[in-house]
Amino acid sequence: MSIDAIDSRGRIPQDIVAIFHASFHPTKGNLVDWCLKASDDLELDGVEFSTLPSGLHLVDQDVVYFTKDTHSGICVFRRRRTAEQGHRGFRLTSLGVLLAKSTRSRPWRHVAALRTLADSIYLSLETRGVLEPSESDWEPARVFFEERKVRRADLSGAGEWYGWSHELDNPDSELSRFNPTMHLSHLLRILGPSALTLYKHVLGRQRILIYTLPPVEAACILCQVAADICYAAQLDPSTNDINENDPATQYYTRLKGKTQEGIHVLGMVTLNDLDKMDREGKTGRGWVACTTDAIFLEKPSYYDLLIDLTTSTPSKTSRPTLYLSKPQPQPPGSKGPTHRLAVFRFTWSDIRLWNELERILQLDGDQCAQPCCRPSFEINARNKPSSSWTDPWRIYEDVCIVCAGLWMGSWRGNSVASYSTGNGSLANWGSIRLEGDDDLTVDGTFVRNLGMGIEGCPGGSPNSKGMRRTSGMTWPVRNTGADRRQPSSSSAATRSMPQLCNNGNDTDPETNERHDRQILTTLALLQTFHANTSFQLSRLVDLLPSVTSGTPETSVIYITPKDMVSFELGPLSSLDARYLEWLADEYGAGSRIVVKRGWKDLFGMIFGFG
Repeated sequence: MSIDAIDSRGRIPQDIVAIFHASFHPTKGNLVDWCLKASDDLELDGVEFSTLPSGLHLVDQDVVYFTKDTHSGICVFRRRRTAEQGHRGFRLTSLGVLLAKSTRSRPWRHVAALRTLADSIYLSLETRGVLEPSESDWEPARVFFEERKVRRADLSGAGEWYGWSHELDNPDSELSRFNPTMHLSHLLRILGPSALTLYKHVLGRQRILIYTLPPVEAACILCQVAADICYAAQLDPSTNDINENDPATQYYTRLKGKTQEGIHVLGMVTLNDLDKMDREGKTGRGWVACTTDAIFLEKPSYYDLLIDLTTSTPSKTSRPTLYLSKPQPQPPGSKGPTHRLAVFRFTWSDIRLWNELERILQLDGDQCAQPCCRPSFEINARNKPSSSWTDPWRIYEDVCIVCAGLWMGSWRGNSVASYSTGNGSLANWGSIRLEGDDDLTVDGTFVRNLGMGIEGCPGGSPNSKGMRRTSGMTWPVRNTGADRRQPSSSSAATRSMPQLCNNGNDTDPETNERHDRQILTTLALLQTFHANTSFQLSRLVDLLPSVTSGTPETSVIYITPKDMVSFELGPLSSLDARYLEWLADEYGAGSRIVVKRGWKDLFGMIFGFG
């Protein structure tokens, strides 16, 4: 059995509450034609639209992440050839599962087993020349469901959260090879400095939509990766071990968010989910979703940030385009659009944090032996990006990085306040000093076609252990009794879908070393994000009287652009001003922040008055 079906102790995850089969009928549309449920109270209405989104008929197979009410789900899609009249040569089908609600649902643990199950069922039908499956054809699915359905309220630990070290670097977590979080480095390479705009919207619990073309698995994974950037910081503080004597983490015991859950990952959404998107947006938790419906580009009132992945392809050197949804005033009685999309990249205040992330990525990418992190050398010459200078936005990024670095005094330095680390304690998160030059240029990246890979992959290097020593990385986790990973002798079955680039023989020392390096890189990136989050939230504690006094009170706090500098935010940036307001709304216990941005305030900040 593949390693993503069981953990290192041979336990199959038992967290499934339903398994179903959805298909497209030429006269009836999308429908669920077979299912098994752990409870008759569970409704499956609508999953047929999430699992068969528009445009998926263009690909032979795919993986789709989605949600149904409080349940996370995942399905494997297959386009099966047929000569039936009315089907236009293909049958479109999806076999999926729904998971029980838990602290951290992990639907990716079932992907490989679902692929194998779907292939076995469809192969049996094709061999016998049968078009419509009978009840006996679903017997393998029944066995699959019985092995993995929920039996205990605690899901036998399948939905527990113990911290990132336990999640990615633990002998009981061999599933890290298939964990979407391992793709964080690729998300940063795709978006560049604009990834920090995404980071602010995630931490600020805004509504984020990713627009993509089929296949959709990569976009679904990027949704999960985006949410994981701030996952540890957004959870209830009781889920993390806190050192109350550590000044960098004392804010944990004083700040209490309204939600105390990670931002909601909706996965794939369609026009059928408009009500769900509106309802989830009003909860204040925020959400991240992806879609293939281009009509969402004309409905900016349903989201706050749009990431258009279609503007970045192997034939283009441009990055994905980010749009902010901005309200526009309407005259009385007008029925025009209430919001408009405005292109946005990043702010100058992001450069300091980006330099730290770029330092890690540069060391990693320079030694990557796989083509997943950079354009493939086998791509046709006419599809090769001839130069990063062909994209004006890439030039803009490079110029802004250099200018902002000089202006902020961060050409090669760290922020002592937010990145200072020394002893591995939480008071010193983020001072990751790695070998290599701080090259401020951005490598060419693109969103890959089917089969070209979807992740950032660090290459093997004799320096893996040295990286661990140099970075001094630690991560707070509960005591699990396991301090070291053991290499796995299992191997994952490779398919024609996008896969992790380190699939192969796990006994190969180079493969194991490359995987270890990928874990270290991911932990270093997560640690750097968390360091910045910890610093800014600790500054927020000092600013909010309702937090320092310990008694909730409703008040409006006016701060000047000069105060924003203490957060290492741009005093002239309207996005940074809104970002602070988002944080206060989540953690202010009734208090609200308003940034004064009049001419007098800006003049005083620039010339040092007031």
